[in-house]
Amino acid sequence: MDALATLLTDKIDCNLLQQAKKLRIIAQYAVGYDNIDVECATRLGIYVTNTPGVLTEATAELTWALLMAVARRIVEADHFVRWGEWWRLRTGWHPKMMLGVELKGKTLGIIGLGRIGSRVAEIAKAFGMKVIYYDRNRREDLEKKLGVEYRDLDTLLQEADIVTIHVPLTKETYHMINEERLKKMKRSALLINTARGAVIDTEALAKALREGWIAGAGLDVHESEPLDPNHPITAFKNVVLLPHIGSATYETRHRMAELVAENLIAFYKGEIPPTLVNKDVVKVRKPGFG
Repeated sequence: MDALATLLTDKIDCNLLQQAKKLRIIAQYAVGYDNIDVECATRLGIYVTNTPGVLTEATAELTWALLMAVARRIVEADHFVRWGEWWRLRTGWHPKMMLGVELKGKTLGIIGLGRIGSRVAEIAKAFGMKVIYYDRNRREDLEKKLGVEYRDLDTLLQEADIVTIHVPLTKETYHMINEERLKKMKRSALLINTARGAVIDTEALAKALREGWIAGAGLDVHESEPLDPNHPITAFKNVVLLPHIGSATYETRHRMAELVAENLIAFYKGEIPPTLVNKDVVKVRKPGFG
């Protein structure tokens, strides 16, 4: 094969790459590419592309849907009605029934102020929230524009009422949110993850929820996908679990497919693909199948 279009679920390791003698380009149908050994691909002169930018809006919107579902106990309330608990109680309304938390005046902590994190910050202003952020590189260019304040990671976890994660999965971000850091969060805090599952130590999160270190969580991504329905995390009513649908809109998935095609066509023409991940590969081999 000369070209390969891949999904996040396809493991492209160095062993496979070394055997694919004719392979020249991998066009990933996703913004993340932690399933691909990019270092090995670069060494072998194989171009790797992804689909950034086009899923920003969809993922940011889903982040807010998940955040609000946890904050206002939407899924739990739906089950309360659908499974007959409301009917059995014979109480149409009660001052303490299904109490959640308001967003206005709360502090939102964003981990990763890239495209998606920045869009989440913009939306937060409509809710009247204070926004703080942590990023590997401080984004002073965005602080004034978005009205956000920088914090180191531990301080952000201590201050935020809601923490939302928007970083890629790397060696540095693997289990970034571990037991030690979960203990730094407020007992009333909520944790949202629409980035990569392994950024959070799921076993530590289950312990945090069981022992009440935090108030709830919303997860679109998981360390192991699909998630085992018997996993301890599924037992908590204060957790909303989604099956990795951050980019799952008709508009976004169509644009992702177009971008995969654009990358392949550009490479075929001998041009550098528009969303090339491993830019150093051009030093090893020029673009094109020749």
